[in-house]
Formats: sequence, structure tokens, C-alpha cells
Amino acid sequence: MTKSLSGQCLVASKQLRDPHFYKSTVLIVEHGDHGAMGLIINRPSSVLVRHALSEFFDLQAVKQPVYMGGPVEPRALLVLHNIRELAKNERPIVPGVYIGNSENAFKDVMQRAADGEPDLAFRIFSGCAGWAPNQLEGELERGDWHTAPACRELVFHDDAYEVYDAVMQKVYEAHRVVPQTCPNPQWN
Repeated sequence: MTKSLSGQCLVASKQLRDPHFYKSTVLIVEHGDHGAMGLIINRPSSVLVRHALSEFFDLQAVKQPVYMGGPVEPRALLVLHNIRELAKNERPIVPGVYIGNSENAFKDVMQRAADGEPDLAFRIFSGCAGWAPNQLEGELERGDWHTAPACRELVFHDDAYEVYDAVMQKVYEAHRVVPQTCPNPQWN
């Protein structure tokens, strides 16, 4: 087993043409000997959270879309949030980002959203991305994915459509041989 990628972003390389993952950025939630699970964080759907959950919560003020988290179990809803006290004894995925792994946590996040809690950040995902043991490692070796550190700002970015380019820019910068700004103008 290679080092765990939990808390990292996978960024689809230009060669990855799978329609589920084309130009996607995936937050890896779990990665171990059993395989990996992640959520595509830059693929909002046309369905709004308030409509998807209207029979359970009054979320009229919530204008956020449901995100397409991946092709695995597309009817399952998952929530990422920033509420530390709901995570109990669990570690955050990245600082300030937790997964609602219980029905009560999901309900609490939605109630706080309905109440308009000003400091609440959350995303609802339909489905997830999953890899069998060693499958993700094979895809990484083949060059299908780049990795980059994840952070709260990327997960809860105001414009999900900018996330892929922002993370890809970090990948380019991490692999740049020549500095972006040249300290000596004569080198240009």
C-alpha cells in the first residue's frame, strides 16, 4: 500500500476521457488497503438542495445545487460540512471539512441551513467515486490523475467551475522547473 491520499485532490489529467471524470477534481475522503472513496467537488447538478430535500426540510433560502459526487450509488446523498461538533471523535478530511457520516449529522446540517446559520459551509453530493484495492494506484501510475493538496477553500469554493483550473494550476506550479517570475531580467 502506498501512502494514503485521504485529504488530497485528484485532478483528471488531459488524457482521462471517461465522461464521469473528464475535467473533474475529486476530494479523496478515504484511501487504504480496502480501496478509495472520493467526491467530485466541481460538478454541480441542475437540482437545487431545497428541491431535492423539500419533503424533509424547509430550505427555501438555500440556493445551493446538489453536486454529482460520482457514479457509485448515485441515489445516496452525502454531506461535507464545516461543523466540528458534529464530527464527534473523527478527524477532518482536511482542516475545517468533515463528512456527515450519520443520519443525525445530515439532519443537523440541514436544520442549520434552514435556520440560515451564517458560518455554515456545506455541500450535498449525490453518489461518490470509488476504487477497488490497487485500482487508484494503477490509474495514478498510468497518468490518469494528478494529485494536489486539498483545502477548505477548494471544497467550499464559491464557483465550482473554477476549481479544476485552480487545482491544475497548483499541479503545474508544483512541477515547474523554471520559476514563474525570473529574478534576473537578462535571463529572459
